Amino acid sequence: MSDYPDSVAFLGQWGRFQQVVFFLLCASIVPNGFGAFNLVFLTDAPGHRCSVPDVGLTEDWRAAIIPVQVVNGNQQLSRCSRFRLDVVRNLSAQGLVPGRDVNLTDLEQEGCVDGWSYSRDVYQSTIVSEFDLVCSEQWKLTFISTVFFVGVLLGSFFSGQLSDRFGRKPVLFLTMGVQMVFTFIQVFSTSWIMFTVLLFINGLGQISNFVAALVLGTEILTGHVRVLYSSMGACLSFTLGYMMLPGCAYLLRDWTSLLLALSLPCLAYLPLWWFIPESPRWLLSQGRVEEAESIVRKAAKWNKVQAPLVIFQDYTPLASPRFATCTGYYGLSFNTSQLHADPYMSCFISAAVEVPAYISGWLVLRYFPRRRSICCSLLLQAVSLFLIQLVPQTLPYLSIALEMLAKYFVTITFSMMFAYIAELYPTLLRNTAVGVCSTVGRLGNCIAPFLITLNTYVLHLPYIIIGTLGCVAALAALYIPESFGQPLPETIQQMHKRERWALYTEF
Repeated sequence: MSDYPDSVAFLGQWGRFQQVVFFLLCASIVPNGFGAFNLVFLTDAPGHRCSVPDVGLTEDWRAAIIPVQVVNGNQQLSRCSRFRLDVVRNLSAQGLVPGRDVNLTDLEQEGCVDGWSYSRDVYQSTIVSEFDLVCSEQWKLTFISTVFFVGVLLGSFFSGQLSDRFGRKPVLFLTMGVQMVFTFIQVFSTSWIMFTVLLFINGLGQISNFVAALVLGTEILTGHVRVLYSSMGACLSFTLGYMMLPGCAYLLRDWTSLLLALSLPCLAYLPLWWFIPESPRWLLSQGRVEEAESIVRKAAKWNKVQAPLVIFQDYTPLASPRFATCTGYYGLSFNTSQLHADPYMSCFISAAVEVPAYISGWLVLRYFPRRRSICCSLLLQAVSLFLIQLVPQTLPYLSIALEMLAKYFVTITFSMMFAYIAELYPTLLRNTAVGVCSTVGRLGNCIAPFLITLNTYVLHLPYIIIGTLGCVAALAALYIPESFGQPLPETIQQMHKRERWALYTEF
């Protein structure tokens, strides 16, 4: 039996069929970009302070009832406390003037027992202002982000097995539907618990959709077009959605409106079911040769070429370090608040850095071995992060530049790893393998929200941890088999044969 690329070589690499598959799959990935990072805006905390009811306070006491605190050397109004209202009301009724007749530092303070007042300068509302997730309740924000990534983790694991069992196409559209439906239902959340549960279910379809689309395109496309799709095509589509997110959030500053804007347009993807085919490689692995040939013959008509009488001859089906990368990628992506005073611009800058990174990743995959390239990009990311702690506080923009440089290198690694993993495993196990590796990576996602908060204890500790993980991952990458310049394995036997060949050529 000839290899799959040889069997379909008569189609060419970039005919009408391949173009339709390429761009439609890229389009299906766009929602993942804004779905993965919408928590940046949904969980952002607007400026807030204790609410003060109208109890007849004078203007002087109403202005002075919120204590002034010193935070990082700067004076600001307390966000979580006020002077005791009953005491202030009595002092106000006596006609005493704060600061002149009364020393404010002697007054007893209390929590925000009447709730909070939120600034509307940046947001009309977020889930923080909707459910009062501030002060003693602030821990819930980190918990919400972690629950989402746990959903992503479980979705990555189970969707890979479902895809290898039932096909790439059904799982692709199932996960797209999960994303769309549960993002829409989140709008009607009446509590932070309900929002979190729906977000968890949403997470089940989040990266699962990306992985299914990535594997489907990798198996349908061949040659340089496959490398182009699995690196730059799929990843830039993700980044396009990421870059669209701050624009949508800027125009729609209410959290419910943002979720509606991110969910309803996904209805346009449903007709793609009739245009995106199943993977012929997967059909062949299941012994469904006639269905695979039917898809290839349809592709031949689209490309206006003549298909041979028998396309797949004598085909007999045979049974058969992403953790550090994901921690660095999501840790740096969610830590965008320091890039710019405007959160919308911060998110856009973080997303825009990915465009040259994915282009660089595609060029590296095209011309250089995978293993050494990944090792180098991880080390360069680590060096960039380690250098941040050496920058004096008088040069904040240099720290930002180094952080974005680290984001650039970790994004290159992120793009290469998806293509690399898909090249290592045979068709029968490819989606499960990518799903399992993605699951391990999602463990890094789960700790990223907690990792960011460590800067409240030691300012540069998150960078040190991410950089150290990058060094460990770079060392681990040296032990992964090389796949550069080799065809995708169809069977487990071919995979083991290539591993033995890699060991032989290395030593």
